[in-house]
Amino acid sequence: MNIRKLEHVNVRTAQLDDMVEWYSTVLGLVPGDRPKFSFPGAWMYAGDDPVVHLVGVDGNSGAGSEVDLKLEHFALSAYGREAFEEKLKSMNIPYKMLDVPGFNITQFNIWDPDGNHVHIDFAADE
Repeated sequence: MNIRKLEHVNVRTAQLDDMVEWYSTVLGLVPGDRPKFSFPGAWMYAGDDPVVHLVGVDGNSGAGSEVDLKLEHFALSAYGREAFEEKLKSMNIPYKMLDVPGFNITQFNIWDPDGNHVHIDFAADE
């Protein structure tokens, strides 16, 4: 077996509508087809791939509680660095930018409405 790529990330949230809006507006992901599960949620697509699965829950989503999920962050690769940085600035979204030494990657570290750490990776020479 050889792992090729991360298929998707599953994120529990008590504020489903806000999270769909954030992932759409900030990251440009698009809500799309999702199986008819017995619980609320949304699948957020990058092109043809549902890369973020949002699961609606009542009350605490689990992160930081007794059910500490231990996920520090997830990352998405992208292009269009300058436009993305301008978008973050225009929307007053705080971010931390980091050049990863030796890997030709610039990361934009941001946090969604539930406080999940997401970093968006761009080629440093873009």
